[in-house]
Amino acid sequence: MPSHRTEGRTSQELAEAELIDAEEDLAPAPPVATARARLRAHPLLLLVGIVLASLNMRAALAGVSPVLGDISDDFGMTSTTSSLVTTIPLVFMGLASPVAPRLARRWGTETVLFGALVLLAGGIALRVAPPVVTLFAGCAVVGTGIALLNVLMPGLIKRDFPEKAAGMTALYSTAMILGATVSAAAAVPLEHALGGWRGSLVSWALLAALAALVWLPQAVLARRGTHHGESAAVPAHRTDGAADDIPLMRSGLAWQVTLFMGSQSLIAYVTIAWMPTVFTDNGMSRATAGLVFAFSTLVQMAGSFVVPTLAGRMRGQRTLAAAVAVLMAAGIAGLLVAPVAGAWVWAALLGVGQGGALGLALTMMVLRSGDAHTAARLSGMAQTWGYLLAAVGPLALGAVHQATGGWTAPIVLLLCVCAGLVLLGLGAGRDRKIGGAPGAVR
Repeated sequence: MPSHRTEGRTSQELAEAELIDAEEDLAPAPPVATARARLRAHPLLLLVGIVLASLNMRAALAGVSPVLGDISDDFGMTSTTSSLVTTIPLVFMGLASPVAPRLARRWGTETVLFGALVLLAGGIALRVAPPVVTLFAGCAVVGTGIALLNVLMPGLIKRDFPEKAAGMTALYSTAMILGATVSAAAAVPLEHALGGWRGSLVSWALLAALAALVWLPQAVLARRGTHHGESAAVPAHRTDGAADDIPLMRSGLAWQVTLFMGSQSLIAYVTIAWMPTVFTDNGMSRATAGLVFAFSTLVQMAGSFVVPTLAGRMRGQRTLAAAVAVLMAAGIAGLLVAPVAGAWVWAALLGVGQGGALGLALTMMVLRSGDAHTAARLSGMAQTWGYLLAAVGPLALGAVHQATGGWTAPIVLLLCVCAGLVLLGLGAGRDRKIGGAPGAVR
């Protein structure tokens, strides 16, 4: 298949670039580098570890919403309070994202990924303990574990499979979406089979524990030979000739990319939190609502594959940004018109739009950056502030639902977010860059 070039990049180069490396400016300590070379010589364990970790990155969140009504009834929570089950993980996904590169520098990526999976398994288990405070504490631990995985997994894939970036990107994203899909579809059947929502939620701790076991020998091998207290990596000398660090917080373009990331995440996590409830409140059975939600998650793969591919072949991505926002708006508007009769259609529109919007957000972090160093910094900014913005969505719409007693006002507000996403996309999709070459946008 011929390679396609846009802005001097082949499709393979773009796929590799999309795996933004949070450790771009770090060089491994000699013993760690030697251990990683041995691990790469026998990549099967690493490959299995990546797949298992990717399966866990959304499963713990997607399996909550189909049983959220039962969780709320069990604890006597209002809509506003129950929305914290989705909001708290997002807050900690934003807060913990900047910490991940620092932990990787100190302990090594493999060790931090192992620790993240242990945290995830522990947080999932903590959520089902009887007191309501442990439910929220477990949500915080789950969000922290997912944040570490979000930040470090792409860089590890890029580092250890540099010649197979496109295939590994597809495997990584497919496994992540598959985990969310299976979790959503199985939530209600597991609830019936295991005697309640606690059994349904805690079952996913087993998957996280299995992934942690696979990463344990890799963590041990990667750290073998380093002395007590010795860091796993040191700052690398940059040889790319790039400019000094640009203050991203002062860059309008950086904020447009960040807010685009945050707004599409807000829509996605509102959907995760409330879509099944919208269906069941309109008369759909909980099992069917879970399946429709799972279907919406599954078709995200179409958007997440097609849109970044198109984006990489275009100088500007404004049209694509508007298109994915319109797709999401059409699916959301359908929930006002015929929430049950057209459920599968609205789920498909939302899924394709959400997958495309996420893929476009990640791609624009690369295309708007003049060098890999800036892309890594922009990714950190976008994930930190983007997830904190997204955390507002489930809580705010839950409060509006509680105040109005229906879903019309929350859905209208979500359509307003879609309109804002179009405007942000028109800014972030411009053919401009931050950093890198002299004269770049600051």
